Amino acid sequence: QVQLVESGGGLVQAGGSLRLSCAASGSIGSISAMGWYRQAPGKQRELVASISTGGSTNYADSVKGRFTISRDNAKNMVYLQMNSLKPEDTAVYYCNAGVRLLYSIGSTEYWGQGTQVTVSS
Repeated sequence: QVQLVESGGGLVQAGGSLRLSCAASGSIGSISAMGWYRQAPGKQRELVASISTGGSTNYADSVKGRFTISRDNAKNMVYLQMNSLKPEDTAVYYCNAGVRLLYSIGSTEYWGQGTQVTVSS
């Protein structure tokens, strides 16, 4: 029904930058909040950043000032610009979106398959 596909992960040295993209497709009526989560080995999945339909943003304290989330509502896409990357940012990053399907009432949460980000020291 709805697919979220992430791209842009990879290997980068500490201090470097990466830009993640996530495209939502399928039977989409509307998308509410979109966000990025990450999960490092042996740790729980945590919120990195989120953005509302109107553009209000929320960031984890650990990434404030370094990461920027943005979205393109016309293209059903969300982005995460990651600067000044640190080894502790290494994780699988997941895209998340609240989607109301076409001809449906109510919203369902969808997840992407994840993209690996590795930051070397």
